Amino acid sequence: MQKMVVTQRSCPARRVPSGEPAVIPEGQFITINQSLGGNYTVTWQGNMLRIDGTDADAIGQEPEQLNFTDKGDGLIDEDQVWQALDSVFDPEIPISLVSLGLIYQVSLEQDSNSVKIKMTLTAPGCGMGPVLVSDVEYRVAKVPNVKNVNVELVFDPPWNRDMMSEEAQLEAGLFF
Repeated sequence: MQKMVVTQRSCPARRVPSGEPAVIPEGQFITINQSLGGNYTVTWQGNMLRIDGTDADAIGQEPEQLNFTDKGDGLIDEDQVWQALDSVFDPEIPISLVSLGLIYQVSLEQDSNSVKIKMTLTAPGCGMGPVLVSDVEYRVAKVPNVKNVNVELVFDPPWNRDMMSEEAQLEAGLFF
């Protein structure tokens, strides 16, 4: 799908595979290499970067909308955290991390406006682990009243396909 575009505005991105934050300035030529799961993998100045779908307008694409209503009570809404998590997709098989069964635990700490998440990967050696962690942090931070997101990668219990929702198994062709 390679497509050359010019950034319309300054655009936050994350380096692949480290997940380290970066910013692509306005007016830069980039190459869109892939669009999967609502995110874009691009090349800019020899670096591979991932742009969140919510920032797609910066590269001339239709942005993904994540709309959360602040209830005005200063509290984090756990349902909204789960909605944000369900909007993060595995980059190789565009199925949400929630449907894949990769999110093991979500804990809210209302006094510090923090969210703690325990998640795993489909394989411990997955090179996209840091990028997925940064995707989760980025999306969950969009929930009202969230000031800090802490993601812990765990590998116990090991992930297996039985942790996937039936819908995800159907989509991946694993449900018989």
